[in-house]
Parts: sequence; structure tokens; C-alpha cells
Amino acid sequence: MTALLEVRGVSRFFGGLAAVMDVSFTVNKGEIVALIGPNGAGKTTLFNVINGFYKPSQGEIFFKGKRISGMKPHQICRLGIARTFQVVKPLQRMTVLDNVIASAFLRTKSRSEAEKKALEILKFTELYDDRDMISKGLPLGKRKRLEIARALATEPELLLLDESFAGLNPTELNKSIEIVKKIRESGITILIIEHHMKVIMSISDRIVVLNYGEKIAEGTPEEIANNPLVIEAYLGEAQDA
Repeated sequence: MTALLEVRGVSRFFGGLAAVMDVSFTVNKGEIVALIGPNGAGKTTLFNVINGFYKPSQGEIFFKGKRISGMKPHQICRLGIARTFQVVKPLQRMTVLDNVIASAFLRTKSRSEAEKKALEILKFTELYDDRDMISKGLPLGKRKRLEIARALATEPELLLLDESFAGLNPTELNKSIEIVKKIRESGITILIIEHHMKVIMSISDRIVVLNYGEKIAEGTPEEIANNPLVIEAYLGEAQDA
């Protein structure tokens, strides 16, 4: 089976510093794969390489068997990879609905078609009641969900989620976990960066662990929770998988 995403020996240097060093892993269709590790481990840099913000210094990335390393972000998005950002940046003076419409234009030809799709996505992400609100006024939990809604409007096959749960209260957290599970049920594959270990252990099929830019482990949540290298580098204690 061809992997949906294949990261093959990827390194990214900034000057003489290696932010990511010889990292390889695959994501298969229908999976939720988590990317974890301490701050500064290279997780977001790797996302930036996958979706074209940075070119890999070494190695290659393949999506559906096609080499995408070196392509521009908008080309990679059109192929079917969307992402959210750690620091959410909605179009602040626009309504929630118009934010999602703007993304929907990637695949639609008319305003009415884009609006219809945007309204469906706002219902899916439970933001429909906030559709006319100026996005700057949304609380953090809803801004994070708007970021996911904007990514979904591009009709991705692979969704990269960068800390979509950070800073959420328990109620928002549970709602976001439900939405991520619904996204997977809808047929979208997910690669997620997250520090919230309870979330990761409950939703992931596989986990890839980075430390100082290098992959130190990969496995099921149970395997990772009991991996001595991961416990020492990141978890601090064994986790319940």
C-alpha cells in the first residue's frame, strides 16, 4: 500500500543549526498520526517543510506517490494538504462566515457555492451560531475551531493540525476532540502536533516522537507511553495509553 504521505530522510538547516535531522515516517490514509516532543524539537519546522513554507535541506516528501518537496504552499494545498497554525490568525475584520468562504474559493467558482460549503463546515465545527460575528471577537477555543474550519474548506485529504488544543478549557477540549474524530470519520487523514498527552493518547493510531530535531521513537500510543527514551526525553513518567 502506498502511503498517503511519506517523509523520507528530511533535514532542515538554518545556518549551521539542524532544526530537523534525517526524519522519516509515513502517514497512511485514514490514520491519525501524532507528532510529539519537547519545545524546540522541530515539530512545527517539519510541518513547514511538509506544506512548502520551507524547502528541505536534504530528503524528500511524497504525497500520494508524487514528490512535493520544493513546491509552493498554495500548490501543495491545491493537491490536498491543509494545515492550521499554532498561533491562530483569522482574517480579523471579517465575519466567521467570510473567513471560511475565503478558503472555500480554492475549490469553488462562485460566491454562492463557496457560501453553501462554508455554512456546512460551520455546522460541522459547531460555529454556525457565530457565523455573523467578527472573528476578532471570538474566544480562543472558537478561534482554534475557526482555524480548523478554514482548513477544511479547502477540501483536504490530509489535515495538519498544529497545537489545535493548546490553551483550551476542559469543555472546549472535549468538543475539539469530538470534531477531530468526526473529521477522521469523514475520510480525512490527520497529522497532529500536540502537547496535551491525554488528547494524543486517546485519538492517535500512531505517534512519532522528535527530540532535538531527530526521530527517537515511533509506535502505538501504548508503545510510546512505555518507551524509556521517550519518558526520559519528554514525558517524565509513564503515561496511561
